[in-house]
Amino acid sequence: MTQKTTVLGFVGMGLMGSRMTTRLLAAGYQVWVWNRSPDKCLPLVTQGAKLAATLADLARECDVIMLCLSDTAAVESVVFGEQGLAEYVQNKQLIVDFSSITPDATRDFAARLRTKGVYWLDSPVSGGVMGAENGTLILMAGGEVQHIERFKPIAEHLGQKLTHMGEVGAGQITKICNQMIVASNALLIAETVALAAKAGVDATQLAPALAGGFADSLPLQILAPRMATNTFEPVQWKVQTLLKDLDNALALAKENTSSTPISALASQLLRLHAATGASLDDLSSVVKLFK
Repeated sequence: MTQKTTVLGFVGMGLMGSRMTTRLLAAGYQVWVWNRSPDKCLPLVTQGAKLAATLADLARECDVIMLCLSDTAAVESVVFGEQGLAEYVQNKQLIVDFSSITPDATRDFAARLRTKGVYWLDSPVSGGVMGAENGTLILMAGGEVQHIERFKPIAEHLGQKLTHMGEVGAGQITKICNQMIVASNALLIAETVALAAKAGVDATQLAPALAGGFADSLPLQILAPRMATNTFEPVQWKVQTLLKDLDNALALAKENTSSTPISALASQLLRLHAATGASLDDLSSVVKLFK
């Protein structure tokens, strides 16, 4: 393993961020980490990460700063809040945001930081916890070509593909489209698993039976077995995360006068499920709506 010269910062040690950081450490990068709850950084420190006591420390040490946070408000707080990154970032630093946030906020954040000579890429990911662990994520990025090129060597250790979708904000729009498909697909899988079981078919056989056919998909292979056996741990996709993304999708559709009835229904069903206390549960638990 060759030690990399680019020093990285990673903010957000959740389900995805912690696993992405592990891969970057294994690739030979020096990575500084920060999280609102510092204890979440400790497993990464044992792997060789440097713990930043403050965002100022992280900004001072790093060439590229990556964010993987829960929503738009969290990103704004970390970047522009009191003692946030914006107070300390330096000329020509690059911020790469893996979070799924609104395109409008992304453009605003990028414009505000550009006045400081700091560059922004929105590069949300798809592939879930398993993809983060295995380095098989799909990255969809918005930003300028030269900044995409700067990020590519890092992205190679995180995913199987990085696609430049256009200007800042384009990555977030692409991720919204991704989440619309994922949410609708997950609910349809739940519906079919429940129907198969009630009709007398062994629902655990659905995924292998349909593998390779026209109905096959990665969500089918991951979710159907868990739904069929009521296996909802460990949590890989939180219900509240997908619901937040659908809210962003419906807002974007309204702004662009685009009809999204399927996504609207998916949002209603997920909200109904979340209201039962399942907000932090795995997405596979949505099958409970149909059983």
